[in-house]
Amino acid sequence: MLILGLESSAKSASAALCRDGERLACYMQCSGMTHSKTLLPMAEEILKQAGLRLEQVDAVAVARGPGSFTGIRIGVATVKGLCWGADKPAIGVSTLEAMAWNGECAPAGALICCAMDARRSQIYNALFVLEDGALRRLAPDRAIALAALAAELRGQSRPIWVVGDGAVLCHDYLTAAGLPALLAPEAMRLQSAWGVCRAAANAEPQNPGALLPVYLRLSQAERERQARLHQTSSPSAPLPEAEP
Repeated sequence: MLILGLESSAKSASAALCRDGERLACYMQCSGMTHSKTLLPMAEEILKQAGLRLEQVDAVAVARGPGSFTGIRIGVATVKGLCWGADKPAIGVSTLEAMAWNGECAPAGALICCAMDARRSQIYNALFVLEDGALRRLAPDRAIALAALAAELRGQSRPIWVVGDGAVLCHDYLTAAGLPALLAPEAMRLQSAWGVCRAAANAEPQNPGALLPVYLRLSQAERERQARLHQTSSPSAPLPEAEP
């Protein structure tokens, strides 16, 4: 199965081509330009350099979240446009599951701790182990406080392999808490479209119209809007605590 994968959930953006789990090409960019300017040209260029056309691809995959609200929307919208134009199915995968494939370079038996900075002392997180070339999920995608994650991992004896754009933040916190955390090398740390392709290989292709972002929590703007509405409807009531 030939998959074109796109990743735009964080600061960097990438595109990759994989056939039956084998990486054919990967293109990553972290230039500071918006993903709306880089993602589609990257997809077009990687196909061109591989001597392929979009019509030859079996499916187009994307990290649908969690992550940057804007980045996720750009990725999902780009994949929908490509799939509708070429009459191809789409595959949406968890950003965290995709980055967990960076655990292939971790020590055997390590706990793969995926971390994206969610601000307010929280990370987007999921836990996996890699067994016989396949990922086994140990925790769902979630927004979790670093203190809560450290408490959950207390007593962990196996090494904790930390990946993701929030890896440094998470690693430093876990290490300070006395946990056996290992920071993945920079080249195998960030989210990548190659991981998207690997995760997509085990997912069911779908109609691109069914592809939706997964944010895990409301944006700050939406939380503030709900707080204003609550205050307007109940001026004497205390404001609800904002969802982190």
